[in-house]
Amino acid sequence: MRWPIGAFGGGDCRAQAPESIYARRLAGFTLCNMARRPRTENSSDQSAANDGAAVSDDVAKLLAQRHANGGDLWATADGRWNVGTPFSTLACGLMLTELGLDPSDPVARGIAQTLLACQTEDGRIRPGPHLTVQPCHTAEAARLLCRLGLAEDARLSPTVEHLLSNQAADGGWRCKVLKFGAGPDTDASNPGTTLAALDVLRFRTPLVTSPEAERAVDTLLDHWSVRRPLGPCRYGIGSRFMKVEFPMFRYNLFFYVYVLSFYPRARRHEAFRAALAALQGKLVDGKVVVEHGKPALDVLSLCRTGIPNSRATHRYAEIVANLER
Repeated sequence: MRWPIGAFGGGDCRAQAPESIYARRLAGFTLCNMARRPRTENSSDQSAANDGAAVSDDVAKLLAQRHANGGDLWATADGRWNVGTPFSTLACGLMLTELGLDPSDPVARGIAQTLLACQTEDGRIRPGPHLTVQPCHTAEAARLLCRLGLAEDARLSPTVEHLLSNQAADGGWRCKVLKFGAGPDTDASNPGTTLAALDVLRFRTPLVTSPEAERAVDTLLDHWSVRRPLGPCRYGIGSRFMKVEFPMFRYNLFFYVYVLSFYPRARRHEAFRAALAALQGKLVDGKVVVEHGKPALDVLSLCRTGIPNSRATHRYAEIVANLER
């Protein structure tokens, strides 16, 4: 079956290309994805074929939802990219990158254009054209753009500079909206937004040891000890946080350990080692098993809970590699 795919350039990001392009792209998508995945001693041609078929199936199911919110590429008709979760532009973009989406693919370029169309002159990225923007919107959009191959793109530089120059007093990032009232805990930075921002900065190697990044790392390491809900959106470390989630949509143990593993300051800290030990204690035969997910995504092999997840295990292998640096 063929699914339409957008053709993107400098024009309308909702333009459509002939279906035949996607027929070629899907084949290339799967092959590219499988080529990136490291083989293990126990891998076989059959398991690789099964994985490739699962990737193709997941991609097709996601693309079948691309107009679900009224526009193209999971956005609304007016260009809002964070509406309709888990089938928003942000969530679907993150899932597709986990499935091996090539940055040169028209879908990747179209998602990037959708986000960049909402970028302000000072680097912030609105959740839609002309909408109010908070640090969480900028950080989440930027980390997806990095995963789409734009980490070193000049267009993202104003966004990185904005993040670096707009940290909260405690070193993290926070929104100005006080959903739960004012107080010492809600005056703190948002751990979830801070983790998303660090997921951006890690893509630019010189920033990994910058004073700004290390201040942010310290706030998250402190949160491991404090644990109580912090920030305007009250991110805490409790039973939900400790359940392994994948893909990395929000603040949880796996995402926390993964991002912090890129930072030498974190790797030396006892809080990181404790979090790592907690994650390792959940492995099954060395593989990551997703414990909590969104029911609407159970149809995707990428997101299924209760069984070993090859894509999540690949991310865990990155953690191990970072520990050996």
